[in-house]
Amino acid sequence: MWEIYDDLINEIPENFIVDELICGNGMSYVRSGKGSGIAGFHLINETRMPMFTKNFIGAPLKEIAACVKSWNMAEASIGVAAMNAYYNNAEVAKKNGVEFSSSRRVEDRLFDPFIMSQNKIKDKKVAVVGHFPHLENLFAPKCQLYIMEWEPEDGDYPIAACEYLLPQCDYVYLTNVCILEKTLPRMLELSKDAERITMVGPGTPLAPALFNYGIEDLSGFMIKDQQLAFRIVSGAENVKIYNAGQKVSFKKNQRTDNTTL
Repeated sequence: MWEIYDDLINEIPENFIVDELICGNGMSYVRSGKGSGIAGFHLINETRMPMFTKNFIGAPLKEIAACVKSWNMAEASIGVAAMNAYYNNAEVAKKNGVEFSSSRRVEDRLFDPFIMSQNKIKDKKVAVVGHFPHLENLFAPKCQLYIMEWEPEDGDYPIAACEYLLPQCDYVYLTNVCILEKTLPRMLELSKDAERITMVGPGTPLAPALFNYGIEDLSGFMIKDQQLAFRIVSGAENVKIYNAGQKVSFKKNQRTDNTTL
């Protein structure tokens, strides 16, 4: 069950360290050199003690990425953010084959998985784990849409419905929150017969290892303004995190051999 997590952690070199870290109101931020990563988490009661009580600043990034295995969800989000500080680092992402603009911001429509796949999902059965904005307008008129959520809105299915609905769907879109919630291995098993599996959200690691488990497309986010991202996560600036960078889409056929920095 931990294989996918171990693969993500083990690719991080030992010489990357944590320079900045903040666990804010439902989101974590980690910076390591020129790379920064974020991860969101559901605000639930912390029923489990954290794995670590040490000072994370100056610790190896690889060690802090292992927090993804924690059952304390705030701490697990720090682990995912640490992963993203490596994989979503522009230098690392470029070596792995991720295509992105050198501009600070680009037109998000070009990298939005829901906008760009409207024609592909026509007349298909489509499952989306996580209620993303505008789904009803983008997908519902074109396909048989199932939206599954931890806190369902009107028309959504509870998250438990994944067990029944994912196996019959042609296209599956998984929120990156599945990583820290530890539901990712099961979601992938349930979706193994889908034509295409996409992981979506700003906390998505642009990690080639995820392609080995059936995911075809990683729709993530690359931070380009580290100071703004830090302020947003800390609550000092009340704007969307997307103002601090750009959406990116990393598809399996773009993958290149990873060269350790």
